[in-house]
Amino acid sequence: MIKKLVVVMGLAVGLVLASANAGAQKLTGAGATFPYPIYSKWFSEYSAAHPGVEINYQSIGSGGGIRQITTGLVDFGASDGPMTDEQLAASKLKLIHIPTVLGAVVPIFNVTGVSDLRFSPDVLGDIFLGKITSWNDPRIEKDNPGVKLPNETINVIHRSDGSGTTYIFSDYLTKVNKDWANGPGKGTALNWPKGLGGKGNEGVAGLVRQLPGSIGYVELIYAMQNKISFGAVKNVAGNWVKGSIEGVTEAAASVKQIPADYRVSITNAPGAQAYPISSFTWLLVPIKAPDTAKGKVLKDFLNWMITSGQSEVSNLYYAPLPKVVADKVLKSIYSLQ
Repeated sequence: MIKKLVVVMGLAVGLVLASANAGAQKLTGAGATFPYPIYSKWFSEYSAAHPGVEINYQSIGSGGGIRQITTGLVDFGASDGPMTDEQLAASKLKLIHIPTVLGAVVPIFNVTGVSDLRFSPDVLGDIFLGKITSWNDPRIEKDNPGVKLPNETINVIHRSDGSGTTYIFSDYLTKVNKDWANGPGKGTALNWPKGLGGKGNEGVAGLVRQLPGSIGYVELIYAMQNKISFGAVKNVAGNWVKGSIEGVTEAAASVKQIPADYRVSITNAPGAQAYPISSFTWLLVPIKAPDTAKGKVLKDFLNWMITSGQSEVSNLYYAPLPKVVADKVLKSIYSLQ
């Protein structure tokens, strides 16, 4: 009787351990720095609520994330610039873009004696093209009446790594500046006409803080966290708008039909208070996970992200997905294998 009890107890313990091991998964991801603050919070909270689950995310830039997921080096990637048809076709895994949040890319600056600036679309493009080289240029002065602008050389700061933030910024400039469209164009990595490169949103923010006369572009939270001045941009309606949750939300509302693959641009969107350099950001997820157990955990996390995680994004200056988009994304998540 005692022997039988020991055997039964042993089987029970074995089943419990097997169950625990089944839930114990380590997921790896890599990519965009743009959404890193919210991803870091989400991954930490989800792991805390699911003992044994660990999500390790490397904030290496969208270009790196695309490379790593398409070669199968990570369980998921992340990008602020949607993958091209060619990238999707060349991928080792069949992938789907899962929208996660929306954010704003803002022009940050470090100009002596100036804390508030306005940038019209053509002027912003020409600054980064190197056509406007001094802060007291008449075209900048025209946008900023009453502001005492110094005779200070403009130092352009851009990303040195493959970057979705660069994609968003260059996508916008391509729409509003013909010379930009015919020159550098849009992409995650560009042949910059001038400037210094910084790695990640953190690197760009750091260089702008250190270098007087500099201008760069980062996701809104990096400007807020680093207490760096950022400018208002003139939108399609002709209004000067600073990056904000409300402005991003209005830009997203301009999209009447979300494509089935979620690859959509909302830069230069119409709307009285729409912020013109707004974008979705995406996780790049295998439609059929190579590892079934990991796939189940990733699918559960994605469901949690949409149903619970969205309530936290505004605290970090991101905009939550519109309900119509969130509902559509949930259906896509359920279909993952």
